[in-house]
Amino acid sequence: MNKITIVIPNYNGKEFLQKCLMSLDEEENREDTPPFQVIVVDNGSTDGSVFILTELWPQVEKILLPENTGFCHAVNLGIQAARTPYVILLNNDTVVEPGFVKALHDAMERESRLFSVSARMLMWDRPELIDDAGDLYCALGWAFARGKGRRASRYDAPARVFSACGGAAIYRRSVFEEIGFFDENHFAYLEDLDIGYRAGIYGYRNAYEPDARVHHFGSASTGSRYNAFKTRRACANSVYVIYKNMPFLQLLINLPFLSVGFIVKFLFFLKKGMAGLYFQGFLDGVRLACSPEGRRHKVPFSVGHLKNYLVIQWTLYINTLRFFF
Repeated sequence: MNKITIVIPNYNGKEFLQKCLMSLDEEENREDTPPFQVIVVDNGSTDGSVFILTELWPQVEKILLPENTGFCHAVNLGIQAARTPYVILLNNDTVVEPGFVKALHDAMERESRLFSVSARMLMWDRPELIDDAGDLYCALGWAFARGKGRRASRYDAPARVFSACGGAAIYRRSVFEEIGFFDENHFAYLEDLDIGYRAGIYGYRNAYEPDARVHHFGSASTGSRYNAFKTRRACANSVYVIYKNMPFLQLLINLPFLSVGFIVKFLFFLKKGMAGLYFQGFLDGVRLACSPEGRRHKVPFSVGHLKNYLVIQWTLYINTLRFFF
């Protein structure tokens, strides 16, 4: 009986998808790997991905969408189709190392209050360097990948993280029923931070497991690290994450830090000639937060969660120091 469902969202990723599925085939054949099934959710690809899936991977369950509905909608469909206690989200531009599934599974089994566990994501062309070792979030309103560009040997120990990177992470499926699924208002970017934040409000924890290794190409669907779509979308979502998850008092406490954070980011993109896009994204985020759809997704404040908010606030301060030091 399967304990794990691996959900792979795909959009025009034919070049990478085959390598990803081949690595999972090898993983499935290992004696110590917990039983798992694979669901590929195709987001209206036009590059022949569907043909590859149909002809070469008939054993893989497929959800074929007529158009690109975004990362969040795609993975929600996959999670909702899963009938297993755990769900692994895996980017199509990844290749897993042997023992990946078992390491994530065992980490979840050790602690019942874990919502998610992030894998050790290594840079495709420089696997001695970290691409992501779990995500952190700070009082400046900045989300950042732990260990990005640093030597992987420095991240050999399990650790608490603010949220798992949705590119390679395992989630406890039952918690989605309690806190909700990925917010499709995000479309893409920071959706994994948002849901990790939400889990923290409800008293769940997120962790990093170094023995679950995966090689990640990065930006395979959208292009470079900084592009027009990502700049505008990520800024909008950063505003939306703050609105959604911070009660009014916490927002006031963090307002000086957040103001500095947005100003610094604006100046950063000004140097790159993308300040207009960043500002448009900021306005998009404000509009989304003020819209009926945005307000509908705001996490309601509960006195019962007060301790969790205090823990989160302390974590925001600590992560601000970690970003600089």
